[in-house]
Amino acid sequence: MTSLPGTSASTPRPELARYIDHTLLKPDASEADVLRICAEAVAHNFKSVCVNPIWVKTVHNALKGSGVLTCSVIGFPLGATPTDVKTYEARGAVLDGADEIDMVINIAAARALDRGALVEDISAVAEEVHIGDSILKVIIETFLLTDDEKRLACEAAVEAGADFVKTSTGFNGGGATVQDVSLMRAAVGPGLGVKASGGIRTLADARAMIDAGATRIGASAGIAIIREETDGTAADPVTDDSHRAGSY
Repeated sequence: MTSLPGTSASTPRPELARYIDHTLLKPDASEADVLRICAEAVAHNFKSVCVNPIWVKTVHNALKGSGVLTCSVIGFPLGATPTDVKTYEARGAVLDGADEIDMVINIAAARALDRGALVEDISAVAEEVHIGDSILKVIIETFLLTDDEKRLACEAAVEAGADFVKTSTGFNGGGATVQDVSLMRAAVGPGLGVKASGGIRTLADARAMIDAGATRIGASAGIAIIREETDGTAADPVTDDSHRAGSY
């Protein structure tokens, strides 16, 4: 089994739960739903809870003192938002208590191989996020890009000062693949995190992404993954709702 970027083969990985951003981005999510995933994240020691911006205050308050981070999405899910709007949205989320921001890039700029536009968009948000000592993850939406466009987007994220690159929103088709995670890891080198998200529903999925270079996993099926790791019980595809639109 390969070691994480920046570690030796003898360095133990964090427990699997600490890779997972426990995610709820469905537009019809209620406050009760959000509080439930916060309780689940604390109980399972997940890395963060990732929600839409309207729930950041709720999540921040629910997670105080738990060691679980608050994460929000920006320019989501299309990325087709002016940069000044993304920065405003990011500033509000950080002020509300977001420790991490997952922003969607200007996908049209990536398709046009416009590195300058990508760097400008990402760097403006990165500057705003870093003022608050928060972390920026950049969603490149791999399903919509060619390999050359993916590499360009990753290189732009590095140049712009992002902390992570991330595969997918989960809303625009496709999802994380081992090939894309490997490509992204090669493009950013060992200095940035790589977050795999979209369609990761089993222990095998999660392990494959980590082996390919992922240092974070975005999933709405985190509990099922951890349950499979601890007792070998795989999720029931009939009752598990992580396949629904808006689930990572």
